[in-house]
Amino acid sequence: MERNTQQMFELARHFIPGGVNSPVRSFKGVGGSPLFTRKGKGPHIFSEEGNTFIDFCLSWGALILGHAHPIIVKDLQDAVKQGTGFGTATRAETELARLIVDAVPSIDQVRLTTSGTEAVMSAIRLARAYTNKNKVLKFSGAYHGHADHLLTKCGSGAATLDIPDSAGVPEDFSRHTLTIPFRDAEILHHTIEKHHQDLAAVILEPIQGNHGLNVPERKYLATLRELCDTYKIILIFDEVITGFRISYGGAQQYFHISPDLTCLGKIIGGGLPVGGYGGKREIMKLLAPEGAVYQAGTLAGNPLAVTAGISTLKWLKEHHPYPILSKNTGYLERECNQLLQKYHYPLEVHSHSSMWGFKNKRNKEGARGVFLLSFNQLFHALLSQGVYISPSAWEVNFLSTSHTQKEVSQTLDKLEKALKKIKEE
Repeated sequence: MERNTQQMFELARHFIPGGVNSPVRSFKGVGGSPLFTRKGKGPHIFSEEGNTFIDFCLSWGALILGHAHPIIVKDLQDAVKQGTGFGTATRAETELARLIVDAVPSIDQVRLTTSGTEAVMSAIRLARAYTNKNKVLKFSGAYHGHADHLLTKCGSGAATLDIPDSAGVPEDFSRHTLTIPFRDAEILHHTIEKHHQDLAAVILEPIQGNHGLNVPERKYLATLRELCDTYKIILIFDEVITGFRISYGGAQQYFHISPDLTCLGKIIGGGLPVGGYGGKREIMKLLAPEGAVYQAGTLAGNPLAVTAGISTLKWLKEHHPYPILSKNTGYLERECNQLLQKYHYPLEVHSHSSMWGFKNKRNKEGARGVFLLSFNQLFHALLSQGVYISPSAWEVNFLSTSHTQKEVSQTLDKLEKALKKIKEE
């Protein structure tokens, strides 16, 4: 029996808390019933109700080659015939690890996990063991997964739902977590100098993508690197979003800043569940079975996820699509802003490489409320025109290699229709 979106959502809510397996998918931040997707192909997703959307969420940035890329599909079809998982070592694990080590300047060795959250949890544990210190410094608005001690002043779904922290996290779990504003060099200096004796690690997204698109100056990252060197603190780059998206070697290659540990996810699994963390050999050797830092996972290095990751990274290395991705995204930004200005809409688009998102154009009292209302209104207007963006004002959007000039032009046409519709209401 066919069901509409509301019926499907009600059924899902009966069996799944909130009807979703990740909060932002619920559309609670933007209102309405969430999209139920039947399939994806290239730059498009197709809903259970039979509608087609140009997709800029792209599984939250994981699908840099678009949906159902033919090479990935073929390689997965071949791999699944051999089995879906073994719980043993495989040659494919080594191949994916080799590709990552070859691509990312600071990584000598890498350990695979099944999510970015696991990668971050494990990297922090490793940093604490290596330094024999306890505290971790993070930045406001940064989302590093849902580990208990990192759910403080984070972005992403928590910001969308106005949840600054999470219930169920004892104060003792987060008392070793320090949080400061992003890109404030004076506070950075003061905090590190004050806490350095027990500060094991500083973790950051080199480009924030979960509380709007926030790009630091290289000088800020260089200062952070120098402070960590001075006080023997482990610098961790969370490149779950930026890894293999900003450049083939990630944001650290783009900025020419080498962290001690790097967390990866999304793109290295080609759309399948994956995570990974890696860094200097002298740090990574502390991991069991070689060292005393324990981390394990039944599905870590799953052959299907590894296969999709290998296919993706090889394609990216061979075709090097980053200049054209950046060019198309920059064009989308400029043209969107012209339309938003033309219709006097209080939002503007910012972009970097193939990442783009909305920001508030007006810096006045009550600006946050105006921003959220304006975004939510625009989100639904675009959805009605067949454009799917991330259902959160704080999340960034993405372009894939499957988004051609045709899709970009269609999106601009649809944006103008959406803005006209809003103006008429």
